[in-house]
Amino acid sequence: IAAYDPANGKELWRARHGDGFSIGTVPVFGDGLVYFGTGCFKPNIIAVKPDGEGDVTASHIAWRSQKSIPVMSSPLYLAGSLYWVSDDGMATCADPKAGTPRWQTRLGEAHLASPLAAGGRIYFFGREGKTTVVQPGAEYKSLAENKLDGIVSASPAAVGKALYLRSDTHLYRLEAR
Repeated sequence: IAAYDPANGKELWRARHGDGFSIGTVPVFGDGLVYFGTGCFKPNIIAVKPDGEGDVTASHIAWRSQKSIPVMSSPLYLAGSLYWVSDDGMATCADPKAGTPRWQTRLGEAHLASPLAAGGRIYFFGREGKTTVVQPGAEYKSLAENKLDGIVSASPAAVGKALYLRSDTHLYRLEAR
């Protein structure tokens, strides 16, 4: 992973995560750290202190986790917690400063889409269409489960008060009336 100055494109720092390659997970920032998934071969979520220069691999990696880590989806930072869901459907809420799990639960099907925070809730989208809605926080609390038609691989988007979801057969727009 590398950080660049947006004003001029100059590389600020770089951290090497080992062998393999990233599929394109999106890094997120919170609690003074950048969190990113490494992708294939040996997936990790790594937290990096973003204040270094040059190669910060040895000096600025705060923690890394290899337990129930996604290959495809990106982590989610929300209000002092870091969330992710492994490709086989293990959802995790972790302490973002240490990477230690606060809770983990199996969601019952494979997951490729990234979790999404919207409207004070966290949404996990299963590959077979099961959406699990969770209350943010250090204790696991499921608020709802819904079923969509089709296979869900794409990460959803929130625009205004609407959620947009795409399966292999449908495009959904969900919004309260």
